[in-house]
Amino acid sequence: MTATHAFWLAGREATGDVTFDVTNSYDGRLVGKVSVPTDAQVEEAVAAAYAVRDEFAATPAHVRAKALNHVADRLTERTEEIAQLISAENGKPIKWARGEVGRAVSVFRFAAEEARRFNGGEAQRLDTDPGGTGRLALTRRIPHGVVLGIAPFNFPLNLSAHKVAPAIAVGAPIILKPAPATPISSLILGELLAETDLPAGSWSVLTVPNDRMPALVQDERLPVISFTGSDKVGYAIMDSVPRKHCTLELGGNGAAVVLGDWASEEDLDWAATRIATFSNYQGGQSCISVQRVIADASLYERLLPKIVAAVDAQVTGDPADDATDVGPLVSEDAAKRVESWVDEAVKAGASLLAGGKREGATYAPTVLADVPADVTISCEEVFGPVLTVKKVDGEAEAFAAVNDSKYGLQAGVFTHDLQTAFRAHRALEVGGVVIGDVPSYRADQMPYGGAKQSGVGREGVRYAMDDYTYERVLVLTGLAL
Repeated sequence: MTATHAFWLAGREATGDVTFDVTNSYDGRLVGKVSVPTDAQVEEAVAAAYAVRDEFAATPAHVRAKALNHVADRLTERTEEIAQLISAENGKPIKWARGEVGRAVSVFRFAAEEARRFNGGEAQRLDTDPGGTGRLALTRRIPHGVVLGIAPFNFPLNLSAHKVAPAIAVGAPIILKPAPATPISSLILGELLAETDLPAGSWSVLTVPNDRMPALVQDERLPVISFTGSDKVGYAIMDSVPRKHCTLELGGNGAAVVLGDWASEEDLDWAATRIATFSNYQGGQSCISVQRVIADASLYERLLPKIVAAVDAQVTGDPADDATDVGPLVSEDAAKRVESWVDEAVKAGASLLAGGKREGATYAPTVLADVPADVTISCEEVFGPVLTVKKVDGEAEAFAAVNDSKYGLQAGVFTHDLQTAFRAHRALEVGGVVIGDVPSYRADQMPYGGAKQSGVGREGVRYAMDDYTYERVLVLTGLAL
């Protein structure tokens, strides 16, 4: 894993003048060196994508579907190798890395299926008014143009897949920019795409440093930007290019609501286990990890010790070990930030019930109660293995507590009552409501995105395809309808 990795320029391998190191945050070992494209090479990739946009849009659906299925097949064949790579460069426990590869396989398969049936419209009679006599409208969805996909570090393969696969499915050229901390997983996609018959120039994977991204963001030849990352960076991008089409998948501070009817021992054990697992999976580095538990007062005293016990049972250690539940954060600086937020909350009066310790880039799974509303960890996305627990009186207060946030990505509501489920769906200011489970559930084919400061637009294969395209109407005249 210590080779120098080339980037992919208009479908072919290329190297630049300098490299950077990718290291394992758990033990500091070198995972690999990655070549950085020069400005001239970036320009070549953009020019090639722009030049091929009409040809790629006209590529037959079966050609695009075949390429997407090929990537899915090759990911399946190389699952263990790629999972170990994700774990090495990301610090993700190997069992979660294997799951990520499996999800990326599904994304490419879904995209292949959608490519074959995607047309985006229907025939519409226009003779509903006299002026439309003999006229028929047909609609098709047409790519906006080249997509600039900016991927994050936390799911380096699957969230790259969510940029690349829908773009290929609709025939939109894409330039993928992976996160500097975890670029090698994205470069693997380049290897697999290079084995297909897609037009030269229709895709590139460019390991461009963050400080050189403003020029790419501003380039008028890239009319679509799909960004996953922090709200600060995402909105700065959108504000800088107000006339571009931006899809922003940003942060969250996911809430799991446990209502009074979820009260049996079996119910509470299930909720505690799910909460503990999904506040800590990926080291808490997921936009929909459980950060807040909002529990009804009638069961709070029974639920809280179950949550603490389940969090304490999470196995922290070497991400390469199959037994490990929680590995390191992406860097020691990230762990130090989490540590500072927890320390701030405890100094302000929060009760530390589990964890609260850092060792290098690893932060212990942590539970806080009685957290003041004005401390950072109550207001921002912690992006680490930290959970806060709050007691409320009844459904109305619980839903108000969920909405008392600038974020609105997803929420989980533990209830058996169908009417409550529909009230939650109506009342909660989020992009998705999960009933009977934590907010961390995501199926890769469903619409995924947020409200408020959690983003703009939706991912999920077909929904991203809609986002990358627009409706164009064809009116036929003089028909005998």
